[in-house]
Amino acid sequence: MAMAHDPVHTTDPSSTARHATTERRTSRFILTGIALVFLGLFLLLPLVAVFVEAFRKGPAEYIAAFAEPDAQAAIRLTLLVAAIAVPLNVIFGVIAAWSIAKFEFKGKAFLTTLIDLPFSVSPVISGLVYVLLFSSQTVLGPWLKSHGIEVLFAVPGIVLATIFVTFPFVARELIPLMQEQGTTDEEAALSLGANGWQTFWHVTLPNIKWGLLYGVLLCNARAMGEFGAVSVVSGHIRGLTNTMPLHVEILYNEYNFVAAFAVASLLALLALVTLVLKTLLELRYGAELRAVGGH
Repeated sequence: MAMAHDPVHTTDPSSTARHATTERRTSRFILTGIALVFLGLFLLLPLVAVFVEAFRKGPAEYIAAFAEPDAQAAIRLTLLVAAIAVPLNVIFGVIAAWSIAKFEFKGKAFLTTLIDLPFSVSPVISGLVYVLLFSSQTVLGPWLKSHGIEVLFAVPGIVLATIFVTFPFVARELIPLMQEQGTTDEEAALSLGANGWQTFWHVTLPNIKWGLLYGVLLCNARAMGEFGAVSVVSGHIRGLTNTMPLHVEILYNEYNFVAAFAVASLLALLALVTLVLKTLLELRYGAELRAVGGH
């Protein structure tokens, strides 16, 4: 007797693939659209508003905002602080990254944790730490003042606060890069008779140059835009201890909106330039990492 078989329902694999692909494409479009809307509302729109407000009364008023002595003093101080803090952080970052990536020693994990400390501590708290260290109620503060050294409400305090909040940037860019590269090139140079300095200058430094520039850009942008820590230690002395972010706050509180947004637009331009350079270096930096990973 012939047995009847139920028809077997099969699914066309190509149909399933097309359906899955369609779902993935739809999800990708939705997620991309959400990201673009988010960036437009929270990044591009405020950025456009800064420039619109800055030029609201015309180019003459915009330029006049930078002719003010207090604005010029704020710009000079911001550049001075960045010129001191960034090179010092470059030196520290290279040394710290070299030590962590190339050597094994006790306390290595602790040093790595300390480097990340400014990322987890509020900048305001870091400023308060310097107030506690150098105020007139401490032992160190009066001693420094008796020797003519002013830290709080002066340039040294601003530089110290800026260094604290920016020192992880260079080190954090170099550590993974140098760990990925390993020590093979350095060992080869040493075996050929090079000393430690020659090995660093001719082998290590060329290998990390793009990552170093990438870290310098981020460090410089943060140094010029730092507000919280600098606000605590500066004393807000107009023409003396106000950086550009502090000057913007003062102008805004005085309802001088055009001047406030004009100075803010200068910081925004700095951010845009940093973003463009960061993107270019990121492309070059990524190529270096892929090249290293291929060895």
